[in-house]
Amino acid sequence: MDKTSVVDEMRDSAAEKTPSPSYAFVDYCAVETPGPRGLVIFGASGDLTARKLMPSLYRLFAKGLLPNAFFVLGTSRSEMDDAGFRASMADAVRDAAPGVFEEAQWSRFAERLHYTAMRYEDDADFRKGLRERLQELERKFDTQGNRIFYLAVPPQVFSPVIENLGASGLSREERGCSHLVVEKPFGRDLESARELNRRIHRHFRENQIFRIDHYLAKETVQNLLMFRFANTIFEPLWNQRYVDHVQITAAETLGIGSRAGYYEQAGVLRDMFQNHMLQLLCLTAMEPPSAFIADRVRDEKAKVLRSLRRPDPASLEGTLALGQYGRGRIDGAAAAAYREEPGVAPDSLTPTYAAMTLFIDNWRWNGVPFYLRSGKGLASRRTEIAVHFKSVPFSMFPDSVEGPIASNVLVLGIQPGEGMSLTFQTKQPGSRICLNPVEMSFSYPKGVSLDAYEWVLLDCMLGDHMLFMREDSIELAWSILTPVLEAVSGGRGPRLSVYPAGSEGPAEAGRLFGASGRRWRPL
Repeated sequence: MDKTSVVDEMRDSAAEKTPSPSYAFVDYCAVETPGPRGLVIFGASGDLTARKLMPSLYRLFAKGLLPNAFFVLGTSRSEMDDAGFRASMADAVRDAAPGVFEEAQWSRFAERLHYTAMRYEDDADFRKGLRERLQELERKFDTQGNRIFYLAVPPQVFSPVIENLGASGLSREERGCSHLVVEKPFGRDLESARELNRRIHRHFRENQIFRIDHYLAKETVQNLLMFRFANTIFEPLWNQRYVDHVQITAAETLGIGSRAGYYEQAGVLRDMFQNHMLQLLCLTAMEPPSAFIADRVRDEKAKVLRSLRRPDPASLEGTLALGQYGRGRIDGAAAAAYREEPGVAPDSLTPTYAAMTLFIDNWRWNGVPFYLRSGKGLASRRTEIAVHFKSVPFSMFPDSVEGPIASNVLVLGIQPGEGMSLTFQTKQPGSRICLNPVEMSFSYPKGVSLDAYEWVLLDCMLGDHMLFMREDSIELAWSILTPVLEAVSGGRGPRLSVYPAGSEGPAEAGRLFGASGRRWRPL
């Protein structure tokens, strides 16, 4: 796909003031690079900036994918000067990108890093401190008024930052573009998501807003649309006539670590299903857009969400399974139970695992179950989409093949290995008829693709909304999940099962298949 034409069309439709792009090469791929930009990170002293944002920015710089006219202005409540911020970020990048860090290169990158302490609730800090420092850096680096405001802060801080950006006039696009990047979670339920959207839209237009779901920036997730719509051999089979069911898995071996404060409030349904899992389902099930541009693709994803059959809160037992990891062993080492993690209540009922069955009520997918599962403290780390095709309608080999012939399975691996594989049957050599399942696979070479945060940062600078959530999709996803959350919190959901850390999850997840004979793919 020619990304230049995509971005040009988006710029024309959104009337964005974006400078003409240039190109750099990362291994085999031409990657579009943005024009002049100033990036303001709220929460610059936090964990997200240290672990994800700054290492990704440094790697983009090392690959030659940032413009010469570029700077970062970090802000937080912590008192720090430019030198202290640079030293802190150098340590973070050394830890996160040890194979890329190089002292001379870091010195050139660090010259672009600046910092100012501020209080997010104080409009004077925005009107005077932030605005004046930003204008000073824009003159120094000649970024032509193109600004990105990245909210790497807790959700409760979103509103004061957004309100003060608007009140100080920083949200207005006067000379260049002004983009707002919002990290998840985007609300806690449907009403809070609507309220957050209303607050943002007081000061920012929809084309200025970038709601991040970093899962959508994985190379295989992006390639899923190319795979489906650029190849004639699979798309004709991508429907209820040939597909038996679809399994979407996002499994992690790690527990919650130091995230108890967030996770106790969120749980797996808010943390994974409202965004990651439903978006993977949308990309798998959507109709082909009329053109590969952001809003056409997002239109089709919204249609899927509108067609999803809403789970009945009164009868969730057959469509939802919940679990929480207990003590166990992961990679041979003893693992604590969720309730033993620091900051977790000893009687916590927060689910760390969920499996759900969903149906899409349209012609393409009528009657095809989509099984979604996600959890922490499981046997392996894996995110994948597995399309299970129907079995052959009639076996010609009843006397020579024991049992039913295994159906074809197409697996799209998202992490840790990005690629795809297809399982199909072949004959074993010899005089007897013996079927042998074989796998044809493709995987992305290491180092060819950018990582998820590199992609989302780059596309935000370019003004490309393809990887970002639109307002209607956010609210549609919450409209599906909110009644389920209310039923579970009200004690009307399925019983929470404890599963050993390092296992496949709770056995109760298997009942979602009923008497169909289907099984979860092993982790």
